[in-house]
Amino acid sequence: MTQALSARRAQTQARDEDAAVAALYAELHQPQISLALFFCSPRYNLARLGAALQARFDCPIVGCTTAGEISSEGGYQEGGIVGATLASPHLRARVGVLRPLDDDAAVARGAAALLDASSATAQAGAARFGLLLIDGLSMAEESVTAAVGNALGGVPLIGGSAGDDARFEGTFVYWEGAFHQGLATLCLVETTLPLRAFQTQHFQPTPRRFVVTEAEPERRRILELDGLPAADVYAEALGLSRQALNEAIFSEHPLLLRLGGRHWVRTIQRVEPNGALRFYCAIDSGLVLTLGRAGDMIENLKQTIEKVRSSQKEIGLVIGCDCIFRRVELNYRSRFKEANDLLKTWPFVGFSTYGEQYNSLHMNQTLTGIAIGANLQDKSSEFIL
Repeated sequence: MTQALSARRAQTQARDEDAAVAALYAELHQPQISLALFFCSPRYNLARLGAALQARFDCPIVGCTTAGEISSEGGYQEGGIVGATLASPHLRARVGVLRPLDDDAAVARGAAALLDASSATAQAGAARFGLLLIDGLSMAEESVTAAVGNALGGVPLIGGSAGDDARFEGTFVYWEGAFHQGLATLCLVETTLPLRAFQTQHFQPTPRRFVVTEAEPERRRILELDGLPAADVYAEALGLSRQALNEAIFSEHPLLLRLGGRHWVRTIQRVEPNGALRFYCAIDSGLVLTLGRAGDMIENLKQTIEKVRSSQKEIGLVIGCDCIFRRVELNYRSRFKEANDLLKTWPFVGFSTYGEQYNSLHMNQTLTGIAIGANLQDKSSEFIL
């Protein structure tokens, strides 16, 4: 069987920017790189890091700051950089910038232009996918993802919102040698190699439902559920007081929005002083939300890996966008080792996000990803977990 893709992965905990990039380059450099990607801690001097990356990598490159880095080799880590390069005559990548994020028409035009450019040089029988990286504090992920998803017209789209180690001060996306706020990058990959796009989460709906009776979508806040202060109603449904609500409770009991016959996760970020609930996704008045209950995240991850691996004879690389609250759950349940052991079984590189994108939707507490096969003989198709 002919291996048509060379994929290299690396991770480093070096604190000096030049030393970190040199360590990555030593592991990732290969002839005729089609695409380089990286996910880095916000603790670096980003000006120095951006300049070092641009000086080393002469190829299309995408990346952003994180709420933690993830790789097969290092598992769930913090304070470093993870990265990968892809080299194949059967894979081409184009990267474009999307801005301003509050202009849906401009975002759609940018995505459509990238698609047109890719179509003009497409190989016969090629498939595509998009990787969207966006400022995680822009509060624009819903509209941007919808605009990009519609512009791509059915091309699978995965993505993640940049993070900053849960400080919520500034999140940055790399573009042309520098890190920026207030923009997104879209990487459109066209290839005859097999692709498998996926998303997975481990929550089940409970019988308890709520009606959003007052909300501020632009601030991602619910003020009232069922006509009462949102935090009190949510806490009462769990048999708790408002004061007992915390990050661990939010990660185990998110609210679920039913769309298209599926439940999509909407995670609470915090309780506001006035009893409102602040979310990682926009929520509007009139929606019906369902209280969620966590299943077994490790078992869910194991099943996801098995399904992805069973569909391809050999996977070259898996790119994943994993919600920060999945990391929170692993921490308070003391299950990092189990998750890291599973990550070692597939060629994974990704990051902990402030939100995930899949096709035209923005969501929380989800793992979205794309698996790129290494062999042309594998049949190319998309499936959703």
